[in-house]
Amino acid sequence: LCISALFDPLSLCVKFLTKIMLSAIRENVRLAPYTTLRIGGIARYFVDVTNEDQLREAVDFAKAKALDIFVLGGGSNVLIADAGFKGVVLHIDLEGISFDPQKDEVIAIVAAGENWDNFVNQCVAKNLSGVECLSGIPGKVGGTPIQNVGAYGQDVSESISKVRAFDRQTKTIVELTNQQCGFGYRSSIFNTTERDRYVVIAVDYLLKKNGEPALRYPDLQKYFESSEASPTLAEVRAAVLSIRASKAMVITPNDPDSQSVGSFFKNPVVIAEKFAEIKKAAKKLQIKEVPHFPAADNKIKIPAAWLIEQAGFVKGYSRGRVGISSKHTLALINKSNATADEMLTLMRRIQEEVNKRFGVALLPEPIYISSEGW
Repeated sequence: LCISALFDPLSLCVKFLTKIMLSAIRENVRLAPYTTLRIGGIARYFVDVTNEDQLREAVDFAKAKALDIFVLGGGSNVLIADAGFKGVVLHIDLEGISFDPQKDEVIAIVAAGENWDNFVNQCVAKNLSGVECLSGIPGKVGGTPIQNVGAYGQDVSESISKVRAFDRQTKTIVELTNQQCGFGYRSSIFNTTERDRYVVIAVDYLLKKNGEPALRYPDLQKYFESSEASPTLAEVRAAVLSIRASKAMVITPNDPDSQSVGSFFKNPVVIAEKFAEIKKAAKKLQIKEVPHFPAADNKIKIPAAWLIEQAGFVKGYSRGRVGISSKHTLALINKSNATADEMLTLMRRIQEEVNKRFGVALLPEPIYISSEGW
């Protein structure tokens, strides 16, 4: 190696960097501690990705060994199988936040590994509106465009201007506009048509200077109904955190009641004809009213929590080591050292009962990491 290096120093450099890369890859890493559910088996290979070069090299490593890749952020929206993951886990730890002032707006450029709520807190402190209602959501910035994260009448598709990502097909860095991301209800190209193609590196958010907070959601409107003056961004953030905490939607260490992925099921969105069928089914069960909200394309959104409760699964419901939070019906919790199989059993039982009573298929919100899929 030393003799060849005299004639080919580039070869030596490549081998040296490869050796450094390999040393950054850990083997047989338990994944449960990296998730908010605290559930998950062993990863065959695990890489803490702190820069773009490391990301490229890890992808090449996986390809050379013909292994699948799982991109892990804050672990707040995943259920990992007890069998673990046999491929390469890319744990995104890219850091950095910058604010670029425009006329009446500011572009926030945020690395994918940054803590989401810390970023929201910075925006509110700078009096920048656009993400205030998304306070308290666990996870990292890189996950927000994938799921089109939303809560309390606001979602990130309203503020995202650009997503910087590594394209695993072309092995290049690309920049996707808001329109190219194909945002929908809890969806984007990243988890639908182009799933497993892109690794999010950074996200640009277009925020308004001294903007008014969004007060579209009934819970928030009720919270401030007795206030004489319009609430500030800071007051709205505090209100959202308070409401979320009351529903066990804020991750609190050592609190089993919040050991969850937040909302486990998506709110069903149906056409008018289907909603009429649901109302008929409810009437047979002697239920007078079905709560609902308008959705895009003249569709109707029905609260999944209401459907679950009407199917007999109340707050505090328990089934062995898993259950439902005592504060919110949508939060399925790991009460104590539960397995993924136990969580799946509870999930399927809820789905079956809701479908049996109302003819509605509840879809899970978290991603299930398994060779078998849901």
